[in-house]
Amino acid sequence: MLLEERISNKVVEIGVIGLGYVGLPLALAFAEAGLRVTGFDILESRVDQIKRGVSYISDVPGEQLAAVRATNKLDATTDHSRLQEMDVCCICVPTPLTRTKDPDLSYVVRAAEDLAAHLRRGQLVVLESTTYPGTTREVLLPILERGGLKAGVDFYLAFSPERVDPGSKTHHIGNTPKIVGGIDPESTRLAQLLYNQVTGVVVPVSCPEAAEMTKVFENVFRSVNIALVNELAVLCDKMGISVWEVIDAAATKPFGYMPFYPGPGIGGHCIPLDPYYLSNKAREYDFHARFIELAADINENMPGYVVSRIVDVLNARGKGLSGSRVLVLGVAYKKDVGDTRESPSLRILRLLAAKGARVRYNDPYVEEIELGGDTLRAVELADEELRSADCVVIATDHTCYDYKHIAETAGLIFDTRGVTRNLVNTGVVRL
Repeated sequence: MLLEERISNKVVEIGVIGLGYVGLPLALAFAEAGLRVTGFDILESRVDQIKRGVSYISDVPGEQLAAVRATNKLDATTDHSRLQEMDVCCICVPTPLTRTKDPDLSYVVRAAEDLAAHLRRGQLVVLESTTYPGTTREVLLPILERGGLKAGVDFYLAFSPERVDPGSKTHHIGNTPKIVGGIDPESTRLAQLLYNQVTGVVVPVSCPEAAEMTKVFENVFRSVNIALVNELAVLCDKMGISVWEVIDAAATKPFGYMPFYPGPGIGGHCIPLDPYYLSNKAREYDFHARFIELAADINENMPGYVVSRIVDVLNARGKGLSGSRVLVLGVAYKKDVGDTRESPSLRILRLLAAKGARVRYNDPYVEEIELGGDTLRAVELADEELRSADCVVIATDHTCYDYKHIAETAGLIFDTRGVTRNLVNTGVVRL
């Protein structure tokens, strides 16, 4: 049976390589659509938890995973030789940066090599990992063709960027349009047919490079606009103007404006990294992406700016930062998730500790963090904890926090998120 027929008849075998924040939700979506899915991961612990129906990702409820496991539509393994049994292989591995902020494609390369060793005719391979334009054709394709099979002839190859919004109650794979760009028209068509099984709208583009650039552009768009409003926040502070009042007023304009909000920096798996992926690639074309790099630089410096402001507000009360008790509320990179990847809150904690502050934190989604080689555990958000702090820093705006009560209880609050801007309290200082 042809691959097209296997997909349409829902008898296709799908392999998902990498069972993290992107791979596990994707595997679950395919399985819930009635397709047979096998997840591949190098971590035995993840495979074991999936087999037991236990979720390790907040966006995948345990009961939902257990229900799918009961249908025998979802399996997991560390045995990559089973990739040869798959009709479709989706690569969903991390694409971090090196210490010098260069793209680290080692996970993609490893997944491609594992797949190349077991690649067979008729398979469709789709890369979902966020990366720079050219990765599918320049990195993935040569590895997969090492065994003699040719893309577009013996197997199919496409790029379809993940669009996961961690913690969102509104957006999910089923209602978020998918972009697909194949190495040839048939690869694009098959990838489009595949994703039509789990989402209503699939948007084909001309090539993998266009799909890769689309993903990077989406996140660079956010990066530069966040940088703009962060820079505005710094200027407004120097001028004695409330940046929050300015943003709220500007948001009343019904056209030509989209509100973005300042904060302690940017975090997560895409926005802090993608500008560097694109600027790095741009250098191959003797092009300096100055605007993109400037935005990344502004956002990178926000945790340091926050700490400098905390020093100022403590000094204004006759206290030095060294020896002061500072309570940070929220270490996740965004509200209502337990994801701390690239979180600016962690950088703020490190900077505060390095300057001698006695740091503590509360986050209902994160039980412990590593700080300076030590393990720091979350403290209970009790009234005594709030009162005893020399400064309470609101770094993540979790919706479970009672900000009115926090403002009434704590003596000094530094609010990086503007969540207290409708509260009148002389002990609140806002970014």
